[in-house]
Amino acid sequence: MCTHNSSRSQMAEGVLRHLAGDRFEVHSAGKEATAVRPQAIEVMCELGIDISGQQSKTLERYLGQPFDYVITVCDEANEACPVFPGAIRRLHWSFEDPAQATGGEEERLCVFRSVRKEIVERIKQEFLAEDS
Repeated sequence: MCTHNSSRSQMAEGVLRHLAGDRFEVHSAGKEATAVRPQAIEVMCELGIDISGQQSKTLERYLGQPFDYVITVCDEANEACPVFPGAIRRLHWSFEDPAQATGGEEERLCVFRSVRKEIVERIKQEFLAEDS
């Protein structure tokens, strides 16, 4: 979960789905639904992960559903995250918002790549460590 479900949570959804295959059912959502950012799609494509078909969704869609893990990827979402009864673990991973990056297109893409790298590392550490 992140604020706008446009970059960080979308990348995390794509990474976990790609690396873990069918071992996890993965969803992402936000406090608000906007659109998946083209830069997020582009930097994920660089890893061979296609998130172009993913859609930005609000959290309300998932309220009342059982989850093993609920992960927030931004501080604002962490503060506003509702309780998911039955969730085994609630994790907070604070990643920079790449959508706030300034500069030229290549500079902004570098920020998206940096955040993508952090997301990949956290997912591998938390969920795929035994695979290494």
